Amino acid sequence: MAAVAGDDWIRRYGATGLRIVAVAATYYAGARVGLLQELVRGQVTPLWPPTGIAVTCLLLLGLRTWPGITLGALAINAPIGPTVPAVAAIVAGNTLAPVCSYLLLRRMGFRTELNRLRDALSLVFLGALAGMLISSTVGTGVLVLEGGLPADEFWSTWSVWWTGDAMGVLVVTPLLLVLRRARVPRHIPLYRWAEVALLVLSTTVVALVATHSVGSLLFLVFPFLIWAALRFQLAGAATCALIVSVIAIQATAAGVGPFAGHTLLARMVTLQAFNGSTALTALLLSAIITERNRTRQQIEQICTQLAEVVVRLAPGEALRQWPPPRQGDHPPDHP
Repeated sequence: MAAVAGDDWIRRYGATGLRIVAVAATYYAGARVGLLQELVRGQVTPLWPPTGIAVTCLLLLGLRTWPGITLGALAINAPIGPTVPAVAAIVAGNTLAPVCSYLLLRRMGFRTELNRLRDALSLVFLGALAGMLISSTVGTGVLVLEGGLPADEFWSTWSVWWTGDAMGVLVVTPLLLVLRRARVPRHIPLYRWAEVALLVLSTTVVALVATHSVGSLLFLVFPFLIWAALRFQLAGAATCALIVSVIAIQATAAGVGPFAGHTLLARMVTLQAFNGSTALTALLLSAIITERNRTRQQIEQICTQLAEVVVRLAPGEALRQWPPPRQGDHPPDHP
């Protein structure tokens, strides 16, 4: 009995340990990608994929995997942090932010299918914009207190930090949730594949033109986000939102197009407003379309079941009485 209990303990906690290691490794890999676009001190970037990875892991694997987030944040911040207390505080903020986002989403009854309007609203406003205030405020405040950042650069650095963490949730989490349920499509007509290719190519080209043009042409990307949401729901909307956001972030980092000639704070405000609008449009519209399609299928199923019940109860009478007589009409005389 003791051996069996020991095997159960190893199996249970060994699986949890493997999940924690996997979360830490994925978090670290996403952080290395995010640091390619750093803007402040080599560690603050306008797109921080680890936050989206962390929130997704918590939603799918549960709260017990939070140590993986801490380990991943420690591995990426230890070499670049100014002091040991600063690194500890930044790691704590990077852990608390996705955990709080997860708790807020669970409180709202969030579904990982993202097939309801309330799910999209919860992810945008609670999971991304509200939850990521913790990590950006703690991280920027610690850098100022430890002397790693001048006090007059607090708000500009905070804006970059918050933008990066929030965008990680807005563009990475929906995409990961889609990939989790992705299956190899079968019996898909050729024109659908052609439409997918045209949508991705058009979105990429228009986003490049809009973000690198001197004029204010950022609004040109919204018809393509609407196209993606209407035709391909969350899968198309999440993919196109990611493409647009990455291109806009690259343009902001380079200071070109509509982002040229502005301070860092002004560029971050513009970028966050634009990327937030694109993510909100894509997610909300895809959720509305998915919810509408599900409601229509439920109504069709109920109608089919009612018709089967009517035929089963009185098949002959149902046929003779269809269509039903209007009020005031006399029933037909039968021989």
